[in-house]
Amino acid sequence: MRLRKKPWIDKAILEFSDFVYATPESIETIVKGEWDKVFTRKAPLHVELGTGKGRFLTQMALRHPEINFIGIEAQQDVLYFAALKVRELGLKNVKLLVFDINHIEDIFADGEVDRFFINFCDPWPKARHAKRRLTYVSFLEKYRSLLTGEGQLFFKTDNRPLFDFSLEQFEAANLTVKNLSFDLHNSGMEDNIMTEYETKFSGLGEKINRCEVSFK
Repeated sequence: MRLRKKPWIDKAILEFSDFVYATPESIETIVKGEWDKVFTRKAPLHVELGTGKGRFLTQMALRHPEINFIGIEAQQDVLYFAALKVRELGLKNVKLLVFDINHIEDIFADGEVDRFFINFCDPWPKARHAKRRLTYVSFLEKYRSLLTGEGQLFFKTDNRPLFDFSLEQFEAANLTVKNLSFDLHNSGMEDNIMTEYETKFSGLGEKINRCEVSFK
């Protein structure tokens, strides 16, 4: 669902320009393969595709200061609230981008990313929109080229049809699925960090589906 645009955010988000790429001009400064230089250190790079208001990403970054994190979100009005969390927590290992994931190969080099996270993405329920789903095989091939040899994709959703579709896509792409759960919160998994959507849906009794996908 697209939120009503808040004009004041166009200016307010510029206050976070030290870690947020929110303008076309700032995006143009990105050099593929040089994220280590942006973070001023060499560390594993984990990327969340569709970071929303940033609860998951910021908590991951807080728990894992040894990892560099990037959150990508198409809606600036949503990403602004993720930026607030990053600033409040004083996180130095997070960068945020207002960016269209369809062009993800424009901002990362082959083999540059260690892990992708996809949490509660738009399910695009109509069959004619299947190619827009972030787990469609054409997206998976992009992720494959951008991931390191040991790279992984971690996927969570409350939408069972999307999850089943995704499992079919993983198989079609010859990927290995492990730690599969159709009811994450009753699976005994430790250290699960919930997104804003996850908190909402699980509170309504919805089961959360999760898996880890290996591209090796």
